[in-house]
Parts: sequence; C-alpha cells; structure tokens
Amino acid sequence: MVDAELRAAVEDALALDSTTFQNRAREEAETVLAAVDDGVFDNPQGLVGLEWEFYAVANRAEAPRWVGAEQAGAPGSLARMPRRLLEYVGFEKELGLHNAELSTSPQPLNGHGLGAQEHEVAARLQTVRDPLAANGLQLVSDGVWTVPPTGESTREYLGDHVSVDGHRFATNMSDSPRYHAMSNSEPRPSMSLSVPHATVETATVLPESLITSMQPHYQVPHARDLPTYLRYATRVAGPLLALGANSPLLPPDCYDDDAAPEAILADGHDEHRVAIFEQVMNAPDAEKVRFPRDVDTVEEAVHDIVDDPTLVPADLDTGGDRFDDQFAHFRHKHGTYWRWVRPVFGGASRETANARVEFRPLPGQPTVADTIAFQAAFGGLLAGLYATDHPVADLDWETARENFYGAAEDGLEADLTWITCEGDRVTDREAIFADLLDVAADGLRSRRVSAADTERYLDPLRARVDAGTTPADWKREEVRERLDDGEQFTEAVHAAQRAYVERQAETLFDGSFADWLDE
Repeated sequence: MVDAELRAAVEDALALDSTTFQNRAREEAETVLAAVDDGVFDNPQGLVGLEWEFYAVANRAEAPRWVGAEQAGAPGSLARMPRRLLEYVGFEKELGLHNAELSTSPQPLNGHGLGAQEHEVAARLQTVRDPLAANGLQLVSDGVWTVPPTGESTREYLGDHVSVDGHRFATNMSDSPRYHAMSNSEPRPSMSLSVPHATVETATVLPESLITSMQPHYQVPHARDLPTYLRYATRVAGPLLALGANSPLLPPDCYDDDAAPEAILADGHDEHRVAIFEQVMNAPDAEKVRFPRDVDTVEEAVHDIVDDPTLVPADLDTGGDRFDDQFAHFRHKHGTYWRWVRPVFGGASRETANARVEFRPLPGQPTVADTIAFQAAFGGLLAGLYATDHPVADLDWETARENFYGAAEDGLEADLTWITCEGDRVTDREAIFADLLDVAADGLRSRRVSAADTERYLDPLRARVDAGTTPADWKREEVRERLDDGEQFTEAVHAAQRAYVERQAETLFDGSFADWLDE
C-alpha cells in the first residue's frame, strides 16, 4: 500500500510544467551570477566538507533477545533500517531503506579543520553504533553491497514495487517524493544495468541503491576561480579513483547462470559503482551522469547546470528566509546534476554562501582513517595544484576522461597518464602517485597542517601504492582463496563480504585498510 500523501506528492511533481520550472531556474541563474560578481560566494580561505554514505547489515551477534533468528537475518546480509534511528542520530535518508548518509560541517582546510572533520565523523559513527546494535544492525561503508536481505533475492529486493494510477513505487525505497518521481519522470532513466556477466532490469531506479560513496567537498576562496579548481579536480579523478576502488563484485544472484566464477573475477570492473550509476540513471536522450567537460568561466558552469535536462521539476517558494531561497529552482537542479565532479553554489545565509567543488568518484572506504585520507588528499591537491599552477592542468580532457574510466575498470592496474610538477608526461604508476601525493602533502603543509599530521593523513594512501593493492583487490583475493578451498561462488562472495564487514568493525576507528594488508 502506498501512502496517500506520498502518492499525491509524486503526482503533483509529475504534473508540473517543466518549461515553467526551467524558465524560473534560468532567471535565478542571473541572481547567482550577480552574487558571484558581488563576492558573496567568496571565502577567506578554502574549506572542506564531506558526505559519506552507508548501508545497514544484520548483525545477529548484536541482535536483541526479542528479535528471533529468522528476523535478525544472516550476519552481513542487507537490512532495512528504522527511519526513526536516522533522525535520532543525525543521519539523513538516502535512496534505499537500507541507506543512510552522514554530512559534516564545513571547516577550514588546516590542521584544526581536518582534525574537526575526523572527530566529527568518528563521533557520529560512535553515536549510531549502540542504537543500531540494539536493533541487531550495523552500518557498513563500502562501494556495492553483495549480500541481499535474508530470504530475498537481490532482484526481488530491487524490483519489488506497486503500480498506482500508472505510476510505479518501489517498496524498498525511502519515502521521499523526489526519489519515487525519478522512476516515473520524463526523460525516463533506464533503470537497468549491464556489466560483465550480469544484467539487472527493474521498473524503478532502486538499483542505484546498490552503490554507496564518500564525497569530499572543497569550498573555493574565490568563486571566479572555480573553473580552474574544477579542471584540477577532473585531472585527479582517475588516479584517486584508482586508489579508492572498492566495488569489484555485484550480489552473486545478479550474475548470469552460466557465468564462470573466474570469468566474473577476471572481467569485472574494480569500481562497478561508476557503471551502475551511469546506466541506471541515464536516459537515451539525457546523459546526466557523466565525466564533466571543462568550463572556462563561472557563467559557463552556471549555464551548464541550468541547461541540464530537468528530471523532477518542483514548484518552490522563493520567499523564504534562507539566502539560497532566492535561487530555489536553480538549487533544485543541483539535485539531479550528476556529474562525477560538479560545481555547487549554495548557502543558507550570505555569510555561509559558497562556491564549491563536489568530488563524487570515490566509493565508501573501509575506515575513518581511509576516508579522511581521501578528504585530506583531495583538499591538499586542490590547494597545492592551484597554488603552484601545476602543469597537470594542461593534460587534455580526453586523457583525463580515459584515466577516469580506465581506473573504474582496472583500478591501480589502469593505464594512467599524468603530467608531473616538472612538466613531464608520465605513465609509470610510481611516478604518477609520487607526484600526486607529494603535491597533496605540500598543499596541506601550506595550509598549516603539521608535517606529522600530513604524513598521518596520507600514509594510508601511500601504503596502497606501495602494496599495489586496493580494497577491490582485497575482496577479489578473498573470493579466490575461498574458491580454491572448494566453496561455491555465492558462498565465497558472501563469506568474503562478511570478512570485510567484520574487519571494518575491528578497525573502523583504530586503524586503516593498510592494517588489513599486514595480516
């Protein structure tokens, strides 16, 4: 049964005139550009923030006595999360009933600011542990979940829906009208995915909830410089994605019946997240999820947002008290402007208004230390590359794009190209990451992050380079070892996933993925 209020809200959204909405957004874009000229979006210094997505799994060892074994679910299996728990601990709803998102308060990019980011995420995660455990659940940071809910297949969970007056409502989707409207909008997302040896088709966009990510933000000091920062962010997208790859597998019941396990492991992408998001949410005539083109001016960035196909229009009140209520329709378009690196203009007040780069290529990471490592590296890179006028800005867009999609498929084994600080065009992995992480370190130190803290933040990434191993590689090897021991493919994948969940629980606050490599 679909809630009447939700159904009415979705129907209202779908009935709106997208042309009227689009005209309002275009008018408001001029308000944004006028504010850019007035310096409203400028900051005294660069600031960093973070969005971090999770999914919930059953933890039978933590299940309360009043929950029977059949309800608690097998350890590590996907679990729906009581929505009231999210509100209690300050997390936000995401697409699926199993999803949750944590957002940090922006802080200056310096030693104290990064420390505040680290402590905030640790505090929030620590707070959520006990109430979740009381319900037999735990949060997992990952790229793609692989164990469906106990007693359900992945296709059942993702495909279950009801139709009301010709509109489709996913049973396991959060009750946000915007999410449900996406499945019924024009242009219509494909709502299907096809990766090596696996095809999934559904009637809604819920397959997008297979994926979870971490998204560092960088609020630029001067809004007029945003195009330069965006250019640098797209150049580091491939290498950072290669370091962070963490989704080499789909749930086993998604694969073709005749697919051989070794072929699945050999042919699969290191980061299936990229293909899943693009395939599920793009329409044949609206490629909304993609590697972004370079822009030369703020005007070009703003107009690209406005001209992006409108997926879910809204009739918004622009007379509110917030500063960004002045451009509410333009702000609404950000919600479905799904570039892997994207500009955002926002702020509840003129004092907090900002122009920022949102960096979306990275999957969820195994620990707090790994997550902060990528946030620090991204902030340090944007600060360091910009300050030194680093020549990687001259890397052509086509090569930057090839780096990104190559990293999504092959992780650290991808054929990457980089331009070093000396101006040398290199393809050697050691040379690429030496320059990249050195620039990140210089950028952090230039922002008064101590040498010791800089080393501590970046060490988890240097360890991955030295070992030539990412979480995606670790998962694949865990599955191979179990196959060699005689386990069937489904059993091997589920056991590897349980090992990932258990190892994460042990090291989430005290350790990093590098510690997994030492064992």
